[in-house]
Amino acid sequence: MILVVHQSIHIHMIRIDGISNASVFQIGTAGIIKPLSQTMNTGGFTTPAPQIGTTGQTMSPYVPLVSPSF
Repeated sequence: MILVVHQSIHIHMIRIDGISNASVFQIGTAGIIKPLSQTMNTGGFTTPAPQIGTTGQTMSPYVPLVSPSF
């Protein structure tokens, strides 16, 4: 079966409160979304990463986050 979809999408405002590694944000039709998870050691590390809090650092986001301004 051949299915043809014509779309016209107008987005005036979009708000995303949170997104994580396993999130899917989709606008329009994609047909089938196949999940894919890949773990890669791109840094060539040979030992496990230290546990959080054992390096003397305080708990803070790894990426600085700012509050949205409207």
